[in-house]
Amino acid sequence: MTSEAAVTQATATELMAAIPHILAAPKSGAAIEMLCHRPAYNQRAFVDRLRVTRAQGIPGERWETSPWLRLADGSGHPGIQISILQKRVLDLVWRDRETVLHPGDTFIADMDLSEENLPVGQVLQVGEVVLRVSDVFNEACVKWKARYGAAAKDWVTAPGHPKLRLRGVLCSIERDGALRNGDLVTKIGAI
Repeated sequence: MTSEAAVTQATATELMAAIPHILAAPKSGAAIEMLCHRPAYNQRAFVDRLRVTRAQGIPGERWETSPWLRLADGSGHPGIQISILQKRVLDLVWRDRETVLHPGDTFIADMDLSEENLPVGQVLQVGEVVLRVSDVFNEACVKWKARYGAAAKDWVTAPGHPKLRLRGVLCSIERDGALRNGDLVTKIGAI
């Protein structure tokens, strides 16, 4: 890591100090920001609309062909179809937006993604789409560490932090439709 990268990455002290601000995010009704389509590894296309389906996840993305988590039959685990990252976390860790790649989450929202606010199984209405919060924990992969620093990686999995879902929340698609920038992410009852 260059000294320039070290300067632009959040320190452990900054990350810890940000937790109250992160947890103070709205509990429901946050708008989709930065809707992201990943057509291939390390490629990002920021779009205004993204079609999602239970059968294909996000058509054209790797969930169908090379998911990082599979079921026993080899198919993609439905609990990783959609990834939501909190805006306050993104703004904290993604400082060098010119040379460091966006983390690749499906969308960003300024919303409390903690287990307390979004327990496993929580249903979310997002525009015309319905999502369900997965039991799969997003622990931050080696790419997160390389892009945003060791402190950011350790912060996600530090004692007491997994329940905060600082790396975001993973969801399955329960009802097909289109996600659009500006759609609200709203907690709803069972579908």
